[in-house]
Amino acid sequence: MTQDPAAPKRRYAPRLPLEERREHLLDAALRVIVRDGFDKVSIEAIANEAKVTRPVVYSAYDGLEPLLHALLDRTQKRALGQAMKLLNESGDATDIDAWLISLTGGIIEVVQEDHDTWHAVLYLQTAPAVVRERVAETRDLIRKYIASALEAGIQLRGGPDLDPQILSHLVLVTAEEFGRLILEDPPRYEKKRLVAAMANILRVLPKS
Repeated sequence: MTQDPAAPKRRYAPRLPLEERREHLLDAALRVIVRDGFDKVSIEAIANEAKVTRPVVYSAYDGLEPLLHALLDRTQKRALGQAMKLLNESGDATDIDAWLISLTGGIIEVVQEDHDTWHAVLYLQTAPAVVRERVAETRDLIRKYIASALEAGIQLRGGPDLDPQILSHLVLVTAEEFGRLILEDPPRYEKKRLVAAMANILRVLPKS
């Protein structure tokens, strides 16, 4: 069978240094996960997404498992780094209301700017156990930081008399849900609307 000379040739990604190629493949794997789910990830799917051949993938990673572990490491580091930076830069937790409002706005901006990373973190229905466990570890670190800030902030605010450990779970779940709303329907759930919702919730809480 002869090949049609008029048929377009498949376009491949240009040659890259090894570290750049690895990052390129991790980006491709992340796009596959976001679009198709964790259960659809394969060497073939990643190669197609990255516009390279399977041997190119195997030249960068020994197989699918090492590639996915590298992606998990990168995603955890990136998400935790963004979250901790946001928590530290959202203002002084001595004004807990302003801190939570600033935090809400910052969460929305981070998810908008790095939506693929946060999609992988927030949607775990088809994720393998190792991914769910790593995300749970990251969530717990963030929640403990929030609980510590809430405990100090509530005392300085003069109330209400709420358990900061329990409240930290509610704050984290609310932040995650806001992130999902931004990913699923950004025109409907814009930043201004979500920040206003948080401000209204805080406004009705008694201070003593």
